[in-house]
Amino acid sequence: MAAIATAPSTASLARSLSTLSAPARKHASTVLVSGSSFVKGSVSSLRQSLAIKTASRSASASTKGGAMGANASAATFAGKTFHDFIVNDINGSPVSLSQYKGKVVLVVNVASACGLTDSNYKELQTVYDKLKDRGLEILAFPCNQFGGQEPGSNEKIKEFACSRYRATFPLFDKVDVNGANAAPVYQFLRSQKGGGLLGDAIKWNFGKFLVDKDGKVVERYAPTTSPSAIQADIEKLL
Repeated sequence: MAAIATAPSTASLARSLSTLSAPARKHASTVLVSGSSFVKGSVSSLRQSLAIKTASRSASASTKGGAMGANASAATFAGKTFHDFIVNDINGSPVSLSQYKGKVVLVVNVASACGLTDSNYKELQTVYDKLKDRGLEILAFPCNQFGGQEPGSNEKIKEFACSRYRATFPLFDKVDVNGANAAPVYQFLRSQKGGGLLGDAIKWNFGKFLVDKDGKVVERYAPTTSPSAIQADIEKLL
């Protein structure tokens, strides 16, 4: 790898400029000022790019070095299905996911203050209205792990979803989806369908898992995949 030259000190530059004629000094100073602005701009852009890359990797990093359950393998859940787990609904009451046997389920980690919130809530409700009578259930799990974009209480989250978007699909207790404290059902979901090169961690709000009637996880979708784009896959399983 080529070495990166070290920038000369201010004193060194001043000494060099002092040996030049007045016109030459003026030209050199202009060049140096322009160069400094360019370097500052480049550094700023580089820092911004690094910040974006760090954010995209943070979800994966959060599962490394933590408790064993944070990055559970498929072997950990051998013989298990989605229907074997118990979760709490948005009101704090326990719900056995076995009640969704014979249903196709779309599981989504939601947030109220994300750039993806409006389009996802609207499309989730539209897809639910179209397919619920044919056997679709959409289970929404609030999560505050991505940008702190779901900070409210369960009560506020419920009011937001049901009042603003008239959501009628089931809402559940706010959970962690990554890390040592990840909800067991999310450890299971991630173990069944990894997330690609960055590992099995959920990458952002509105990641989606499609579960068939037997409780098998058949597909995983990126946060940017819209619910309407998944509709055809859902219908194949109904």
